[in-house]
Amino acid sequence: MPDVVDEAAAVEAPLTETIECAPGIREQLLNRSVGSALTWLALPVLGEQVLNLLVGMTDFYLAGTINKEATVALGLAIHVAWLVWLLFSFVGAGATALVSRYAGVGAPAVANHFTNQAISASMVLGLIAFVVIQAVSPTLPALLGWDPGPSKLAVTYLRIDSIGYLLVCLSAIGFACLRGMGDTRTPLYIMAVVNVVNVIVSAALVFGWGPVPTLGIAGIAIGTVVARTLGGLIVLALLIRGCSGLKLHRREMRPHWASLWRLARIGLPAGADGLLMWAANFAFMMIISKLATGELQAVIVAAHFVGLRIEALSYLPAFAYATAAATLVGQSLGAGQPDRARHSGHLAAGQGAAFCVIMGVAYFVFAGPIYTLFNSSEDVAAITAVGVPALRLLAFFQIPLALMIIYANALRGAGDTRYPLIFTMVGMLIFRLPLAYVCGITLNGGLVGAWIGMCVDMAIRALLNGIRFARGHWQHIQV
Repeated sequence: MPDVVDEAAAVEAPLTETIECAPGIREQLLNRSVGSALTWLALPVLGEQVLNLLVGMTDFYLAGTINKEATVALGLAIHVAWLVWLLFSFVGAGATALVSRYAGVGAPAVANHFTNQAISASMVLGLIAFVVIQAVSPTLPALLGWDPGPSKLAVTYLRIDSIGYLLVCLSAIGFACLRGMGDTRTPLYIMAVVNVVNVIVSAALVFGWGPVPTLGIAGIAIGTVVARTLGGLIVLALLIRGCSGLKLHRREMRPHWASLWRLARIGLPAGADGLLMWAANFAFMMIISKLATGELQAVIVAAHFVGLRIEALSYLPAFAYATAAATLVGQSLGAGQPDRARHSGHLAAGQGAAFCVIMGVAYFVFAGPIYTLFNSSEDVAAITAVGVPALRLLAFFQIPLALMIIYANALRGAGDTRYPLIFTMVGMLIFRLPLAYVCGITLNGGLVGAWIGMCVDMAIRALLNGIRFARGHWQHIQV
């Protein structure tokens, strides 16, 4: 069969079409046991996330060697980077659902068509992200009411960092398509290179190794941009050459509005979910910033950001199994195996939650040493005193965190993106923000009080997404 499919035929292609192309991955996913398939998919994603976490922790360590203002600025930049990745989910969620569904049915040429369309759309999103962040960078610290010191550093970092989004879009969407095909190893290998480059360049520019200038917080941003640009170029080169049954073709990349609409119809609720979550988290950050003023404000915000970076340890297994669940659910539905799809989601949730229990125990027992590790400035004692009680509270909510992430992504893998959006609205707007304000500010509970709202939100969304998945309505959604 040809590896370029007619655009109109791709959009209308029946799910009975069979095209043999890179069948090895598909056969491994659909013929082996569910537990084995989940592990085969999840472990590379886990490795990728470990590498990402190490880079993030290195960046926070480097910022901590400068001062608490640098830590605060980096925290805001990471929050904005999260927004950009959520922007890419407008296309990425649809790409994963469609690519995995067509890969599961044995029509990889159709999956390749949607990959080409998704990559084209991602370039537009990358340009939008760059322009918007350049424009709004000064506004964000002002909205949070930050002092001039951290505000200036944050604006500098954001404007440098945004340059990387011009090509990181290719990584974000390219990885989504590769994972939809069942290839979770290629993203791991690419991110291994990216993260090593990030650490080396950032550290060199912060400490001024040899002839390299000492650039402080700007050095961390430049290292991130260099690494992201490299990652985007590697993804582009692989897809031009052909990788895991996917290959870019000039004709296929021309906008095909029916195909883009199918991507958007699935991705829009997921993207709206992400944007709502980001906006609510920014409002949550505003509450955190209002817990105190002056020096104490910087201490609390730094403790909050360090705590969130530590919590990312739990996102490692949760996101790995969520990605595996989304791929296996989509491919199982495409292959006409709804029972296997259901079993995949539940088993992924159980295995991911088991890993997160281990992380919760570590948070509770080692909270003090963990916070000390990420702060080598003169403010380490104050930041640790604020952060440790909050992290120990969070330790008791690691199972809900895992279930919330994995069940939501299993639903998205089936194309059921609307209900996770509704559940995010309920959790964020009805529980997280009101409780954070009341417990943190009104009742003077500080960071622990504000985090009570966050923990209750996670528990509510875990319950709602779990019930939705258990009822099984997602099995009948047409993508």
